[in-house]
Amino acid sequence: MKTDSFSLRHNGIRTQDIPQMLKTIGVDSLDQLINETIPNDIRLQKALELPEGLSEYEFLSHMQHLAGHNKIFKSYIGLGYHEAVTPPVIQRNILENPGWYTAYTPYQAEIAQGRLEALLNFQTVVTELTGMELSNASLLDESTAAAEAMTMLYAVRSRTQKKNDVAKFFVSNEVLPQTISLLKTRAIPIGIELVFGNHEEFDFSSEYFGALLQYPGKYGQIFDYRAFTEKANANEIKVAVAADILSLVLLESPGNFGVDVVVGTTQRFGIPLGYGGPHAGFFATKEEYKRFIPGRIIGITRDTDGNRALRMALQTREQHIKRDKATSNICTAQVLLAVMAGMYAVYHGPNGLRYIANKVHTKAVNLANTLTSLGFEQTNSTFFDTIVVKANAEKVKEIAEQNDVNFLYIDEETIGISINEATTDRDLQDIIFIFAASIEKETVEVIHTEETKITPSVARKTSFLEEEVFNSYHSETEMMRYIKKLERKDLSLNHSMIALGSCTMKLNAAAEMLSLSSPQWNNIHPFVPTDQAEGYQILLKELEHQLNVVTGFAGTSLQPNSGAQGEFAGLMVIRAYHEANNDSHRDICLIPSSAHGTNPASAVMAGMKVVVTKTTEDGNIDVEDLREKAELHKDNLAALMVTYPSTHGVFEATIKEITKIIHDNGGQVYMDGANMNAQVGLTNPATIGADVCHLNLHKTFAIPHGGGGPGVGPICVASHLAPFLPSNPVIKTGGENAITAISSAPWGSALVCLISYGYIAMLGSKGLTDATQYAILNANYIKGRLESKYTILYTNDRGRCAHEMIIDCRPFKQNGIEVTDIAKRLMDYGFHAPTVSFPVNGTIMIEPTESESIAELDRFCDAMLSIFEEISEASANDTNNVMKNAPHTLQMLTADEWNLPYSRQKAAFPLSYVAENKFWPSVRRVDDAYGDRNLICTCAPIEAYAEA
Repeated sequence: MKTDSFSLRHNGIRTQDIPQMLKTIGVDSLDQLINETIPNDIRLQKALELPEGLSEYEFLSHMQHLAGHNKIFKSYIGLGYHEAVTPPVIQRNILENPGWYTAYTPYQAEIAQGRLEALLNFQTVVTELTGMELSNASLLDESTAAAEAMTMLYAVRSRTQKKNDVAKFFVSNEVLPQTISLLKTRAIPIGIELVFGNHEEFDFSSEYFGALLQYPGKYGQIFDYRAFTEKANANEIKVAVAADILSLVLLESPGNFGVDVVVGTTQRFGIPLGYGGPHAGFFATKEEYKRFIPGRIIGITRDTDGNRALRMALQTREQHIKRDKATSNICTAQVLLAVMAGMYAVYHGPNGLRYIANKVHTKAVNLANTLTSLGFEQTNSTFFDTIVVKANAEKVKEIAEQNDVNFLYIDEETIGISINEATTDRDLQDIIFIFAASIEKETVEVIHTEETKITPSVARKTSFLEEEVFNSYHSETEMMRYIKKLERKDLSLNHSMIALGSCTMKLNAAAEMLSLSSPQWNNIHPFVPTDQAEGYQILLKELEHQLNVVTGFAGTSLQPNSGAQGEFAGLMVIRAYHEANNDSHRDICLIPSSAHGTNPASAVMAGMKVVVTKTTEDGNIDVEDLREKAELHKDNLAALMVTYPSTHGVFEATIKEITKIIHDNGGQVYMDGANMNAQVGLTNPATIGADVCHLNLHKTFAIPHGGGGPGVGPICVASHLAPFLPSNPVIKTGGENAITAISSAPWGSALVCLISYGYIAMLGSKGLTDATQYAILNANYIKGRLESKYTILYTNDRGRCAHEMIIDCRPFKQNGIEVTDIAKRLMDYGFHAPTVSFPVNGTIMIEPTESESIAELDRFCDAMLSIFEEISEASANDTNNVMKNAPHTLQMLTADEWNLPYSRQKAAFPLSYVAENKFWPSVRRVDDAYGDRNLICTCAPIEAYAEA
């Protein structure tokens, strides 16, 4: 065994296992299987032009070398990003813990109670600090959250406003520049007219439906928005506020001003800068808008026994139900980062947060007073952490950079300085030295004072975080145990295979992850000069090149920080391309009925009209229907959105004919990269005829799911679309004719891009191709083992699936068994359910990935075959059976009484392997309907949800 081969560590199948697997499948060789799975006319004719894979040791040495090219300055730039201190107990037990970072989105609530509680904590922190009634479980970043606020307020306009086509949205000049850029991206396609100006001069005209304010302003000035909000409410104009979460510890909640939405980022709550991300954005609003909130909400409900339980409320897979009528295309969250931010509040508690916020504010006041004593003018009359100093910016910058310090240079004579949690008294002294040197004066000691620059009118008067959870775990011992207690309630990839179709829950190798904890990578502000981030620049450019090679395309943007953002970005690039060709009338987007629900939602966001095309009985795109609709709309055809392999897990043989039809009728082809794990090294989007695709780095390229985020969804494009790749208003990115921003940071969630870079670098050309082949091998092996009992819904004409397959569970209704029962029963066997009822209702979609061993595949197959026998024993007339009662908890098994018609052993230990590593669901089956009728989304006491 080559112990230095990363490919052998990443891929679970051993060479000696392959003959047995091929025999089960019914082929003679792996080459035969691949040839029977992927159409010959789209196979790559040569290996990927990438280097050989590095060993883990070589890669880690390489990353250390690259990190040496990054310069770690003290950055006081602000603009929504601040150095934060990650408590080591959170770093070690969450960020670096596969029990947290390998978990999947908590759709199966019974085995995700720990993560759900952590997210409920997060929602509580956000609602109480913002003064709002309801918060979601996080969004992608502050700017995208602000854009979601704008579109939500547009959606909830009054009937009169809609009738009168009221479409103006006021944006204060105080709003962050990256947010303004992203608002432009989102507003134009759906017909919102942005108007920028001074909020103190706003006329509250009936032409406006909403307004966005920044609190404090982008350069630190604190404004009292009470009068503005009162006038806005009187004139039926809804108000959103982008707020600094740490400042809200000392500033009055925007909710107490009567605003409608509060958004921002929780990066300051212990999340590393990471050159821009990932960070958990937040979105809080009034309960009356609960049906319009984007993303996910965690709510309290009860289980079968009436015990408290948590689950995702209201928004669960909204896109797959509402499709083009969805509230938003965003169905993801930044769960891992939201968990960390919530735990930061748990660890510090309200008093600790006050201490941190007061320390930051006092240091900013001390700095302002000391610089004033040196003769500098400080222009902010009231501020939390940011001061604005009049000085010779060129001179200050020269001296500052010599001393490894960054400020915000607003203009030639104006400098912004944002103090953060990590700022020490020594740091203040260094800042004072720099300014004194710029006017050739001797430095002075910091002037210490207890003075505040927060006026009484905006000072916080309301309490927050009085719940027990925020006042209990302030020693490291207690915090460690609390985190572990929640972790034990969750089934993650470190326990067993998570065979989720379309979601690709693959190994997140430790060597890929280690660099994330290094300050040389995670403590760089996204707006530093690029020569200070040379290591990042080398790595990100190389990752773009790697992805270009894998996809066959010419250009890549890493800015989109989720798959849905990637979809939107790809469509906006297509839109810009048509506009550049004077074809702005092209607005029809063809989408097969089998497509991911985010596809139609993204198309609507991009200002396109969705036309659905049919699929055939065997699940493939109906080519003749597609041709007919493409020709019908040829004068206005903008794009086709297609998933390949198909959403049903099959390489459709007609794909090149399909892409040609679209091109012949003037459209562009967007390929959804959700199933890229079946393509890498064997075919690619360029070869099938696509023009743009997004890639889920949290799927194919090994970024952890983290319980539902972080995600990265870069887009790769053909050469004619490369000039339109997205920009950033602070640091130049994108093409010559770049569209405006897609995410807050120039390179999106840059920190986790290190993982995908490592995945590709360590696997190399051959390893990447091997991984794809093993993914296809594993899926077809499971199919071979299960197809004698279960109906496999879709295969190609040779009877092969791609890297995933769909099992039809609808026939089991005659036994009274639903697909949900199978999902819950799998928990008793120690497995997370595969994807349920997508893309076909009443089915499960299984994707094993290349990382699983034959032993694990067999355990899963044994479980499924055992469940089949249990289904056979069930009767529609008898619901008191092992399937309907699943999952079975430890509390049930250890109760004095057992009144069920089967044994305790059958309930909890149905196969011998289960006893070796038993995972216990912490609650019985949750009651979703009850939770939606009694919506509680914060840490409420038990009386709040108990029935009267």
